[in-house]
Amino acid sequence: MSNDRTEINALGEFGLIDHLTQNNETRNASTVLSVGDDAAVLDHFGKQIVVTTDMLIEGIHFDLMYTPLKHLGYKSVIANLSDVYAMNATPTQITLSIAFSNRFSLEAMDEFYEGVYAACERYGVDLVGGDTTSSQKGFVISVTAIGEVTPDTFVKRSTAKKGDLLCVSGFLGGAFLGLTILEREKRIFAETGAQPDLENQAYIVGRLLKPEARKDIVEFFAEKGIMPTAMIDVSDGLSSEALHICKQSNLGCIIYEDKIPIHEDARQFAYTLELDPTACALSGGEDYELLFTLSQTDYDKIVLNEQISVIGYMTDAEEGTHIITRGGNKHQLVAQGWNHMNQSPQ
Repeated sequence: MSNDRTEINALGEFGLIDHLTQNNETRNASTVLSVGDDAAVLDHFGKQIVVTTDMLIEGIHFDLMYTPLKHLGYKSVIANLSDVYAMNATPTQITLSIAFSNRFSLEAMDEFYEGVYAACERYGVDLVGGDTTSSQKGFVISVTAIGEVTPDTFVKRSTAKKGDLLCVSGFLGGAFLGLTILEREKRIFAETGAQPDLENQAYIVGRLLKPEARKDIVEFFAEKGIMPTAMIDVSDGLSSEALHICKQSNLGCIIYEDKIPIHEDARQFAYTLELDPTACALSGGEDYELLFTLSQTDYDKIVLNEQISVIGYMTDAEEGTHIITRGGNKHQLVAQGWNHMNQSPQ
């Protein structure tokens, strides 16, 4: 028997998923789209069904020192609904499985579920099942979301075309800055016992603790007869998501730094912390906005929507993936974001 051992962290998250699913077979005609996109697609009674699942682990994805349980319940649902919207679909049901240790009381669980039900109510989704079990320590949450879409109007990551506009909803980088201030205040509290000072940063803290999914954007597409050519939700930062679309569509892209939408509150707080707002947008996660590509012929339909920014366009794969800075310099787009420190002198 071989003693070879491969450390999982050598693969990284996406490498691990690719490895574990490389021999995954589709056996049923009803499975239209399987592993490898924001959600699966199933064919069901004249509607196609999309399915997506997500796991949140205490200490990895959330810190209960500054995350209220009600907000955590809400966010657990939102993270999954966002993946359904990223398929251009409408979420209809969720299942929720949790594991928790005996340090959690019934009251604590009630608080968590209050957030879950608030999200279900807001987005018109039914909680239809799940599982609860005990864990040795900490809190583990797994949500599966199911949605429906008119046959073959689901949108994948792999179908962008050369020349398409690259667009994003809302603002980017806010959740990362919210995390930064909460982590800073947690450290200060641990060292000195001083009460947290969130400096009236309600916007960025809210972006982290109580995000929303972009139901409005998908409804806008339906209303205007817009069919994005590719789409993904922004949970890992703009550069990482743009690279997913590029890789799966076999294209390159150009993104313009001055077109990336950053909320003024987030921009100012980034400067206060001496952080680059662009780097926060490129590398920060959990904004739950939608990144999508559109045919240039659809530009007139979106131009008046203030919630949508055109940030660049798709190119041939040979041209690579680049960001053009405010100063007109061209830098390669990398998954951990782009670093101002590497900028060549003007």
